[in-house]
Amino acid sequence: MSRITLQTLDTAPADSRPFVEKAIANNGYLPNLIGVLANAPVALETYLTVSAINARASLSLAEREVVQITAARIHGCDFCVAGHTAIWLKKAGQSPESVRALHEGAPTGDARLDAVAAFASAVIARRGAVDDADLQAFLAAGYNQQQALEVVLGVSLATLCNFANSLAGTPVNPQLQPYLPGAV
Repeated sequence: MSRITLQTLDTAPADSRPFVEKAIANNGYLPNLIGVLANAPVALETYLTVSAINARASLSLAEREVVQITAARIHGCDFCVAGHTAIWLKKAGQSPESVRALHEGAPTGDARLDAVAAFASAVIARRGAVDDADLQAFLAAGYNQQQALEVVLGVSLATLCNFANSLAGTPVNPQLQPYLPGAV
């Protein structure tokens, strides 16, 4: 049970309703994260705006999802692990084996994706103040300085969602439960 009200299209503050409508249209249901964020229209708008900006990053969809799944795992946000696992499998076309590895913080077998996961982990653990070796390993894997900052962008997006879900105790929607750790 959520500690913060799960808003619906009918109960959401007026300033949140256009965003709630869009989320329902995009997903076919209202993700509970959106229902929680709808309590604060500026938080919901920030989430959707930063999500759209993050989607324009030079990192591929799979690379961006590595950041999201890694952050959600580290932050203990099963809701976001499930949501991004669904994207990983359905939209990024990645394997169940690789996402299970991400759920466990283990190597996926893809050196570039593993470099993103390691760098995202370092960014979170050191609050951005990564060691020179961490940055050099990321760059040596074929990434550049822009993409290092895009990982920070992805971590910032994940932090908003992960922390909001942790604060609220957001329940995982039934549509996302098949993507929880241990279910894939």
